[in-house]
Amino acid sequence: MDLPAGEILILSGHPGSGKTTSAETLAHLPGVPKVHLHSDDFWGYIKTGKIDPWLPDSHAQNQMVMEIAASVAGTYARNGYFVALDGVIRPWALPAFAALGLPLHYVVLRTSVEEAVARCSARGGDSLADPDVVAGLHAEFADLGAYEGHALDVSGRTREAAIAAISAALHGGRYRLN
Repeated sequence: MDLPAGEILILSGHPGSGKTTSAETLAHLPGVPKVHLHSDDFWGYIKTGKIDPWLPDSHAQNQMVMEIAASVAGTYARNGYFVALDGVIRPWALPAFAALGLPLHYVVLRTSVEEAVARCSARGGDSLADPDVVAGLHAEFADLGAYEGHALDVSGRTREAAIAAISAALHGGRYRLN
């Protein structure tokens, strides 16, 4: 089953939940044109004055970055691409995407905090690996309130099993916002 052209998947969750790996895999599936947008890249474009996005005083910057990400995702989708946007995208950012008026899915991947910390620690390089920051961001996704139904537990699943669950959820419309 192919993914739908002109639709946007926001693949969110705490660090180490498999967002980037899953979005990249989905974007390489055959069928309609697909694009993978990695939201961290949008923060990376800020070279001077960047505030780490998990810090309390970063909200205005984070809102701006989400508006930019929504604009880019919308342009791709309006031109016939399936868009997989991954990142630590909390529910407060969803209105920028909903305003596009395009089919939108919000899937929040979850693992245990131990699995998240282990995955982030194993990455190396300049990836986020601080166990306290990872655990703190994990806690932010522990209760999504009105969006709790958008959580998908991928603890202990293989990459293939996670992709199958995400694909099934997309086709079933379970995580669709509009």
